[in-house]
Amino acid sequence: MASIDYIGFDIHKKTISFCAKAQDGTILDEGTIAARRNTLLAWAKARARPWIGAMEATLFTGWIYDFLKPLAQELKVAHPAMLKAITASKKKNDKVDARTVADLLRCNLLPECYMAPSAIRDLRRVLRYRNLVVRQATRMKNRIAGLLMETGTPYNKERLHGKAYFSELLGSLREVPRSVVELLQPEPGTVGVLRYDPAAAAEGAVRASGPQRARGAITDHPRGGRDHGPELGSGSRRGEPASFDCPGGQLLRADQRAAQFGRQRTTRADFQAA
Repeated sequence: MASIDYIGFDIHKKTISFCAKAQDGTILDEGTIAARRNTLLAWAKARARPWIGAMEATLFTGWIYDFLKPLAQELKVAHPAMLKAITASKKKNDKVDARTVADLLRCNLLPECYMAPSAIRDLRRVLRYRNLVVRQATRMKNRIAGLLMETGTPYNKERLHGKAYFSELLGSLREVPRSVVELLQPEPGTVGVLRYDPAAAAEGAVRASGPQRARGAITDHPRGGRDHGPELGSGSRRGEPASFDCPGGQLLRADQRAAQFGRQRTTRADFQAA
């Protein structure tokens, strides 16, 4: 084991600080490299001896771990909370952190955490994003219904989020403030289904510019205008992707004014209390 290098990594968004130590704690090499795959590959291939590495679990750890694991004899990930408790110090910088991780690794004191396989982490990422999409879609639907109730507009709850019914409802609004009607108008580009299409994504990446860039992987609903109900996967009536044929796209911009409205409500409440 004396011929193995123990390397500690301190990972950041753009740079990676490293420190290589021998079994007796002698610093063999340390420095900073760019957090890019080609730079990491050149750095790993330049290592003269086999090495064992360790890094703290951060937002950027996943892809670096996957990339370096085949190049190292062993690669470990440290639990961030436990590592912070062990290495609490007033003097703290990237170089010191890399040295500390290397020392914990060579002394077998590293608070190692479980690193799920890449396939499992990919599934977790997709499920987290789907959960975000479902919550945002539900929030927007509730906000649309709240605006209609606030203005005393009767509506069919079961059909509210269908395109045909909602267009008919918008056309029948007569005594509703114009500002509410404008908020309920569908936003261009929000109609469609959030479905990953590799061909569409690749084509969009080449052609996209400005607002088009965000819609590179959005494809139209295959059933056209026949079915515009909310389809949220296995928990709904139909096991389909989450539909974004959601009226009220103007409400997305209303979120930016939430803080302003909050300040107005606070001022009004203070005035009434006075």
